Amino acid sequence: MDPELAGLYALHTLFAGLWTGGVVFVMWAVLPVARDGGLDADPLGSITRRVKRLSRVSAVLLALTGVRMAMVLDYTETAVLFETTRGYLLVGMIALWLVLMGLVEVGASKLADGTGRRKVREPARNARPFFLGATVVAALLLVDAGLLAAV
Repeated sequence: MDPELAGLYALHTLFAGLWTGGVVFVMWAVLPVARDGGLDADPLGSITRRVKRLSRVSAVLLALTGVRMAMVLDYTETAVLFETTRGYLLVGMIALWLVLMGLVEVGASKLADGTGRRKVREPARNARPFFLGATVVAALLLVDAGLLAAV
């Protein structure tokens, strides 16, 4: 394998895993504790800022490495994207990536709105549907990536 491509795959996979892990951690570990009142506003605010930062950095790096991989693998022609299984999987990945970005941004904003008012339970309840959706989308992205690696 081309060393550039191997490095791109490694970086892409690393940040996909970090982003997915961060979203799942918030959904399954942070939000339940916050909903039960076991987490103060300051730590929740700090976690929220870090998750937003991780999400934004991951989104940018995934876009950059994904575009570069498409160029190296010559997937830039419209026919490749819209007439092959690999192309459909790539288009699906891009769509899911956009949805994941939106869900994390909205969910984190719901959390941040409450922590600024020193509230935790209500913001955690309000953010839950968005992080639940983000968790599902992140899992679908990993499935899509696995299918993409297999074709």
